[in-house]
Amino acid sequence: MAGNNKGFVAGAGSVNVDLIFSGLPRVPEEGRELFAQEFSLQMGGGMPATLLNLGRLGVPIRMQTCLGDDLFSRFAREQFQAVGAEPFNLTPNTGKIPLNVTAVMLTPRDRTFVSYSDELTITDDMRQQLLEQSRGARICAMDPRFPEVYEQLHKEGTLLTLDTGWDDNLCIENYRPLLELADYYVPNQQEAMKITGTDSPEAAACVLEDFFPQVVVKLDSAGCLIRENGVQQVIPVIPEYIHRDSTGAGDAFLAGFLYGLYHRRSLAECVLYGNITGGKCVTAVGCLTAFCTEEELLEKAQRYQSLLS
Repeated sequence: MAGNNKGFVAGAGSVNVDLIFSGLPRVPEEGRELFAQEFSLQMGGGMPATLLNLGRLGVPIRMQTCLGDDLFSRFAREQFQAVGAEPFNLTPNTGKIPLNVTAVMLTPRDRTFVSYSDELTITDDMRQQLLEQSRGARICAMDPRFPEVYEQLHKEGTLLTLDTGWDDNLCIENYRPLLELADYYVPNQQEAMKITGTDSPEAAACVLEDFFPQVVVKLDSAGCLIRENGVQQVIPVIPEYIHRDSTGAGDAFLAGFLYGLYHRRSLAECVLYGNITGGKCVTAVGCLTAFCTEEELLEKAQRYQSLLS
């Protein structure tokens, strides 16, 4: 299905590399040491992870990010090359660590993170490179740092999707320009309630309908809420998937959702695809460990059509 001359999906975002400590009984107290049962070094979440998963589904991708000469950047390049996805580097000559390095601590209850990244200055040259690399995309996943680029791409006919992630200053007034520019916004329920100043996902969806004719709010283990033409519906999670680790679930969901948009599916079908790819992700530790092939995605989408009714 990917070779049907539909263009490609573009996206920009910081690479994340995760040092995963799993099997911890709890988060260690300050001044104390705990030993994990398992450790792994893996690619983390964010837009690069979404595009890698999308590429695994047979969709042509173009990925723009920032990599340096540090050992974590070298590791990231190797991971991209292993799946045949060479990223375009917006900062080829930096001596800094331009990606995010995160220590992930997994306990029976939840996940805890500690991260580091050298701050990058966004330049006009970076904006121009991103614009040129993204031109011709059918869909572009937005990075909030480049609104001018997406405004031009939108004028040229590219469909724009927005995933803000969590921000303590998340509110409509702070993000209004991006919300008015995007065609789709895919927050989780905490982000949706925060940005709208509401106390329920349902209320948040009503507010977001002022910006988007098709509203999506991820409900974690409860599935995904959609609102279209004033009608709300919850698409449940895939029951066969057994949760082990939530790392990267949102990024994997977005890959399935973008697959549906790329192939011009209905909103409900796009969300079903997202629930499948996101559900498969949580069955293993790490962001990119468990993933769907295109064949598996389509087979499960057919099997679980009843979830849409």
